[in-house]
Amino acid sequence: MRKITKAVALAGALAMSIGGLSACGGSQASADKGHVYYLSAKPEQQDEFKDLAKQFTKDTGVPVDVSVASSGTYEQSLKSELAKSNAPTMFDVDNNDFQNWGDYYRDMSGTKIYKDLKKQDYALKLKDKVVAVPFVMERYGIIYNKALMKKYFDAKWSSIKSIDKVNNFKALKTVADEIQEHKDDLGVKGAFSSAGFDSSSNKRFGDQLAHIPVYYEYRDQNTEEEPPTLTGKYMDNFKNIFDLYLKDSTTPASQLSSATMDDSNSEFATKQSVFLQNGSWGYPQIKDQDVADKDIGVLPIYIGVPGEEKSGLTVSFMYFATNKNASDKDRKATEQFLNYILENDKARKIFTDDMGFETPFKSYEKAGFKSKNPVQRANDAYAKAGDYDTVIHPLPSAQWVASLSDAMLEYAQGTGSWSKVTSAFVDGWAKEYKTTH
Repeated sequence: MRKITKAVALAGALAMSIGGLSACGGSQASADKGHVYYLSAKPEQQDEFKDLAKQFTKDTGVPVDVSVASSGTYEQSLKSELAKSNAPTMFDVDNNDFQNWGDYYRDMSGTKIYKDLKKQDYALKLKDKVVAVPFVMERYGIIYNKALMKKYFDAKWSSIKSIDKVNNFKALKTVADEIQEHKDDLGVKGAFSSAGFDSSSNKRFGDQLAHIPVYYEYRDQNTEEEPPTLTGKYMDNFKNIFDLYLKDSTTPASQLSSATMDDSNSEFATKQSVFLQNGSWGYPQIKDQDVADKDIGVLPIYIGVPGEEKSGLTVSFMYFATNKNASDKDRKATEQFLNYILENDKARKIFTDDMGFETPFKSYEKAGFKSKNPVQRANDAYAKAGDYDTVIHPLPSAQWVASLSDAMLEYAQGTGSWSKVTSAFVDGWAKEYKTTH
């Protein structure tokens, strides 16, 4: 059974789009110094990773290729790339399918990046070997526009008058329903941005939203290992929050199959919606538009579970892994690149300021590098109050996510029942557990 390490990543699935940067260092780049090939699962930060690679090549002369891509096929792309002679020397993994790549992992227990972790139990292990090290701690929840919420609170027709009162599902539903009813008064198209099921967006529901009832299932079973079965105890709660997203929306359910992540982000960023389910990784797509940073707040994803008033935002990680099959030169170059991320101020600035990453590294904290990402900082108040993190736990497979997403889309469009969603959640879990174990 797989042991979780307090958090699990959001895997960005990718279709390959090579952004080769080996020539970016000009005449300074030299194959004699080895070569870094990084396969990234974070398309939303592709420009920043390419900037980082350029800066590293300029400073060190070591050539770097960064491959990033759109959502949907990261697992397939990783499988294909790892089989090539010029395979990635480092790549991203999450805590759902990370065990699939056991033939490629180099033990990272002796690396600086592992030793620099604030908590070494954040790292992923297989057979007592450190196979992946987290490089960003991410938070997600229901992002909201503070200015529009104030307009709602000040309205004569609003039932709730303070954000402090929006600390459970019943209150969230009251607010969303009233905003939807009075959307013209607020000048919005809907309470929630579109719950799109285009491949760029559906991960938010079959994965990120589904993690909330999964979290409570793990809690009830008092386990930190992936359970062979789920009870489905929280499926009514899951349905309630998803129904809210569908009903109080900018977009009719009939249009959701083609609605994209860009659509959803744009609706929030241009003040067409008050709420957006997303995370710290999505901040670059909404910053510097119509919603000022000071007006970005985040609520936990409330689903109506007793005691959820004390919940904080959901926490997850993305992980770096290195390829044991890389040549000695390329291995050393890759470790040099990882050390550069830890130690170079220009690199740390890109990570912290440009990417908006909250890192789990002691060196960043000691040097005063702290993300100003408002989605990250929104969790500070919950942490100060001692509220519990909704921790991402392992899912059995990417196929479980895909099947659940398909069932949710059918339900949203009226072509499938919620019982099919329940079956995908419960029966699908048991089936995929058997397959992956």
